[in-house]
Amino acid sequence: MKKNILFLLWLFLTGSSYSQELYCFVHVNASQLQLSDKTIIDNLQNAIYEFMNNRKWTNYEFKQEEKIECSILITLTSYDNVENFSGTIQVQSRRPVYNSTYSTPMLNYQDKDFTFKYALGQPLEFYENVFPGNLAAVLAYYAYIIIGLDFDSFQPLGGTPFYEKAQAIVSSAQSAPDKGWKAGESQKNRYWLVENLLNNSYADFRQGLYYYHLKGLDVFTEDETKARAGILDGLTMIQRAYRQKPGVFIVSLFTFAKSDEFVNIFKPAPLMEKTRAVNILRNIDPANSAKYNQILTTQ
Repeated sequence: MKKNILFLLWLFLTGSSYSQELYCFVHVNASQLQLSDKTIIDNLQNAIYEFMNNRKWTNYEFKQEEKIECSILITLTSYDNVENFSGTIQVQSRRPVYNSTYSTPMLNYQDKDFTFKYALGQPLEFYENVFPGNLAAVLAYYAYIIIGLDFDSFQPLGGTPFYEKAQAIVSSAQSAPDKGWKAGESQKNRYWLVENLLNNSYADFRQGLYYYHLKGLDVFTEDETKARAGILDGLTMIQRAYRQKPGVFIVSLFTFAKSDEFVNIFKPAPLMEKTRAVNILRNIDPANSAKYNQILTTQ
């Protein structure tokens, strides 16, 4: 009897030490809607939270402290009081930097092509290679993008299998009426995000992610000079990808998420490093040139 109890305790402890991949904060903002009863909004928010956090997205075992931190903010702009919603979805993810309390932003994107159907009490379900409806499809798509970016930062091209799953969702959505999935609608939508990530012409971007994070940020507490060298190597690779197609979507997303971080990294650097960094940053992110010039004026 005692052995059975100990065995069950061992199963509980070992089972609870591993969990799903995402630790996702979810908020649904319905302040623009005229609702007398917000039960459906609360229900929707809970359904999305459970979908993102309780589903197993990969075959890998993640310890609790290894979960990928992310957040989803949905801002609703219309609702027909039946089941049809529209609005925006903002997706953010972060990655802890080794041996520090700092988390670096990986993704910060507001997707404005967001319409979906949802009825009170409706479970969110997702099956690979089948379009499950736009709400579950969009959420699953971004779950795989978030996981892929995280894996890319730890291993060269490590995110490929997850981007391929995101691309499969894009393929399944081609006959859907919802926007955001098709090449001809925009140069900056879900179709092009995953296309860029899997396009060999921009492979330097993903190699750059690895150098920037694992060879750069992750060694900052040990050796700042070595860390900045790794970061500059990563930025140089990302610049090579940018030169394949100036303004390419994935580079725009990268610089949008990290522009403040760049400034903080290179403010205390020697002048030669400052100059090299600013030249790269002004090239790949010209809209923020004035921000990057602050690096050179900081003593």
